[in-house]
Amino acid sequence: MPEASKVLDRVLVLEMVRVTEAAAIAASQLVGRGDEKAADHAAVEAMRKAFDTLYMDGTVVIGEGERDEAPMLFIGEKVGGAPGRGPKIDIALDPLEGTTITAKAGPNALAVLAAAEEGGLLNAPDVYMEKLAIGPGYPEDLIDLTKSPTENVQAVAAAKGVKPEDIIVCVLDRPRHAGLIAELRGIGCGVVLIGDGDVAGVIAVTDENTTIDMYMGSGGAPEGVLAAAALRCVGGQIQGRLLFRNDDERARARKWGIEDLDKIYKLRDLAKGDCIFAATGVTDGSLLAGVKRLKGGTMTTESVVMRASSGTVRWIKGEHRLHG
Repeated sequence: MPEASKVLDRVLVLEMVRVTEAAAIAASQLVGRGDEKAADHAAVEAMRKAFDTLYMDGTVVIGEGERDEAPMLFIGEKVGGAPGRGPKIDIALDPLEGTTITAKAGPNALAVLAAAEEGGLLNAPDVYMEKLAIGPGYPEDLIDLTKSPTENVQAVAAAKGVKPEDIIVCVLDRPRHAGLIAELRGIGCGVVLIGDGDVAGVIAVTDENTTIDMYMGSGGAPEGVLAAAALRCVGGQIQGRLLFRNDDERARARKWGIEDLDKIYKLRDLAKGDCIFAATGVTDGSLLAGVKRLKGGTMTTESVVMRASSGTVRWIKGEHRLHG
């Protein structure tokens, strides 16, 4: 367990939930409306505004894209209400993890952020990352991205004391994963397919109630860093390897200081030191309940906030009375 950061004040840990709550409430107004961009825009604007209420000198290291791609919460943007005065903090965020989910009113849409001391989070380019994750309680380095899915399932099954066919693996439901899904089912594994939201998918391996043992497959690299921050708080293992489709994506990675394009990133390569992870449910999911509208203009939220140095996980139910 890392030492408690003098920069990440305990008060700030709870204040981070206000930021994800604001984004989730804004996005919830557009659940099921079929407009991904509008839902994402609402979450981004609300999160950006909420950051300004926090006493910190924050820098977005994983955000909505590069400056020319995103009007706000872009990589490198300064956030927080105390620029030059407050604690220097790196922020990774996804104001709406699961834009398609939200537009279609599906499960597991979240507003998510992670925070660490300056330099604590990998500046991951916005490319795909191959990911492999398991929950806490296993021998160190049990999983290995250089090995086949079958070999990794066999290793986890042996460590758990069960047969490979007793292992359940979470995979994003994408055409690119057809071979992976076929291999897993070929050895008798149960495969839980999710439509979107692989931060929640990775975190699911830490919760025995989900019965999910492993997460496999490729998704966004920024989401890999967010998930790693959560695993730093609650335990577990993750390995990631960046996947590049063209020279433009390789150039983008080099721009962010990544020289070894084939590097396999382990947990502390993605998120190190003391970390905070916060998430609020937008729609109901395996991790959190979604935003609910009650009579009289009240809305309820469910959030989780974790801190690596203390290993504390707080579940927070909020009631919000909307003005106007």
